[in-house]
Amino acid sequence: MSVDAATVRRIAQLARIAVAESEITHLQGELNAMLAFVEQLSEVDVDGVEPMTSVTPMEMKKRRDQVNDGEIADDIVRNAPATESHFFLVPKVVE
Repeated sequence: MSVDAATVRRIAQLARIAVAESEITHLQGELNAMLAFVEQLSEVDVDGVEPMTSVTPMEMKKRRDQVNDGEIADDIVRNAPATESHFFLVPKVVE
C-alpha cells in the first residue's frame, strides 16, 4: 500500500494537524515506511503460536465473587443533606 500527497493532506486534516506544503513529501515517505513495516509483519508465520497477555507468565489475581454492601454505607452517605436507609434523597425533578 502506498500513500500519496493527497492522502497525507487528508490525514493531516482529519488529525487536525497543520502541515506545511514543504513537509508533505517527508511525511509521505515516513507513512510509506510505516506501512511497509506493517506489511512485513503480515509475512510472519504465527501458526501454532498462542496469543499472549504478557511477556512473563502470570495468572490473574482472583477473589471470591460474593455480594456485600461494601461495609461502608454509613461513610458514603454521611455528608449527604438527606438520606433514608443508606440511600440519597433527592428532590423530584420529573412530574
